Amino acid sequence: MNGKNQEAPRIDFPCQYPIKVIGNAGEGFVALVTDIVERHAPGLDSSAIDIIESKNGRFLSVRMEITATGPDQLQELNAELKATGRVQMVL
Repeated sequence: MNGKNQEAPRIDFPCQYPIKVIGNAGEGFVALVTDIVERHAPGLDSSAIDIIESKNGRFLSVRMEITATGPDQLQELNAELKATGRVQMVL
């Protein structure tokens, strides 16, 4: 490392943006996540959503791609997902 502060890569909006939401498995988790994402990124292609259960079935990973319009949209989406209390991580 050269010791200099490196800037995060710049994202040019609008763009296709992959997100992964990980949370406690349970009834309605996928619907909860997709409803919130649809509010912030209308036009979500529900056929392109990947749902993966953890090995022990305790967690679910919901992966999808949205059309990101700007940093405010992504921050608001992340905040609403985390506010549910069921989402552990948004990547």
